Amino acid sequence: MRAFPAALERLAEQFARLPGIGSKTAQRLAFHVLSLPQADAEAFAEAILEAKKTVHTCPVCQNLTDREMCPICDDTQRDHGLICVVAEPRDVVAMERSREYQGVYHVLHGVISPLNQVGPDDLKLKELLNRVAQGNVREVIMATNPDTEGEATAMYVSRLLKPLEVKVTRLAYGIPVGSQLEYADEVTLLRALEGRQEI
Repeated sequence: MRAFPAALERLAEQFARLPGIGSKTAQRLAFHVLSLPQADAEAFAEAILEAKKTVHTCPVCQNLTDREMCPICDDTQRDHGLICVVAEPRDVVAMERSREYQGVYHVLHGVISPLNQVGPDDLKLKELLNRVAQGNVREVIMATNPDTEGEATAMYVSRLLKPLEVKVTRLAYGIPVGSQLEYADEVTLLRALEGRQEI
């Protein structure tokens, strides 16, 4: 005997398919959606459908956009000779929050991860190579996460770009602002020492 109606169970199963959502959270979300007024539930469903219909990847940088070209690639004030390579579209949002970076981006849509069956062919690498091969790029900044997969991806991309004679750099690592040295691990301290700057 089922504890919940079939439609409610299917809704919870769909929420559970989202990353980071376990079965209990999925059930809470399903119950919450059911408690919404009809108009709010329809607006929620419509927002999902509209996003799926209108959002696509930018043909230049592979970031998400609802226009022909994303606003960053379309901005003539940005430095198109400087490309920051990130793993996911949400990383572009994080970089833009700094308000300091004035170059453009390239989104790989993942990192090399053999354990998750993600190889180089699954990433948007051909598009990056085509952009750099056009000859207008002077530097590529690798801004993947400082974990095993991010490092492997950065090294792989840098080897691919080497024959194109473009400068490839990596984001600096170090001690986070507001933290204490005693809590930093050895690798973080080593990276901080290697990336030290004159003041």
